[in-house]
Amino acid sequence: METEKINQLVIGWLKQARKMILASFSRKLTVETKTSRNDLVTELDRQVEGFLVQHIKANFPTAQIISEESRPKLKKFDPKQPLWIIDPIDGTMNFVKTHHDFAIMIGIYQQNQGKLGYIYDVMNDRLYHGGPEKGVFCNQQRLKPPANLPLSQGLLEVGALTLLYDRFHLQRIVLASNGVRIYGSAGMQIIRVLTGQVVGYVSHLKPWDLAAGRVLAETLGLTVKTIDGSVPDVLSSVDVLVATKNAQEDIVRMAQAPY
Repeated sequence: METEKINQLVIGWLKQARKMILASFSRKLTVETKTSRNDLVTELDRQVEGFLVQHIKANFPTAQIISEESRPKLKKFDPKQPLWIIDPIDGTMNFVKTHHDFAIMIGIYQQNQGKLGYIYDVMNDRLYHGGPEKGVFCNQQRLKPPANLPLSQGLLEVGALTLLYDRFHLQRIVLASNGVRIYGSAGMQIIRVLTGQVVGYVSHLKPWDLAAGRVLAETLGLTVKTIDGSVPDVLSSVDVLVATKNAQEDIVRMAQAPY
C-alpha cells in the first residue's frame, strides 16, 4: 500500500473539498430528507462525495469504495484490495443549521486492518490524520495518546437517541461521569476522544461514521468495541464505544449490571 502517496493526495483533495463547502455558504442549498425529517442530505454532500470518489478511482483503479450517500450494497469485499469508506459531510444537520461542527471523513482498510484515517474539522481547518505506520497528527502536529482516565474523571460524549432511550443504562453511566456532551457529528465527537477532551463516545454508528475514527483511535491506544466488548466488523452498523481503556471497562461493567 502506497501510504505516503495516498496521504499526500487525500490531504490535497480534502483541502479542495473545504473550498467547495465554504463557497456554498453564499448560495441557497437544496436540502432533502432521507429516513426522517432529521436525517438530511444536501447537494454538497453529493458533490463532495462525487469529487472524492472520482479522484480515488482515477488514482487507484482497484480501490473498493463505500460512501454514505451512494450506499453501494457491498456485503463482501476483497481484503487484498484497499477499501475506502467515506462520509462526505458528517453532521449534515449541523452543516445546514449552524455551518459548524461537521466533518469530512475517510477511512482506508486493507487485509481487514485500518491503514489510514482522516477526520477533517472543516470550519476550524484541522485535519486529524494518520495510521499505525505513522502515528496520528492534527495538521502537522503529532498527537500523544490521551491519558487513560476512568469514567469518573472525564466527560462522556454520546449519541442523542442512545441517551434519550437509555440504551445500555446510559443515563446512569452519564451520571457516573463528570458530565455529558452531544454534538451531532460522530467525527467531531471522536476528535474529542482522540485529543483527551473526553474519556469516551457511545453511539449507534454506521461504517462511514466509524471507519476513519477507528483507525486513529486504535493507533492512539484507545479501545473501539461494541458495548458488550466485542470487536465490530468494518461493514456493520452497531452500537460502538470509543474510549480510554479504563473508561471502557467502567462503562461495560455498568452497562451489563442490572438496576
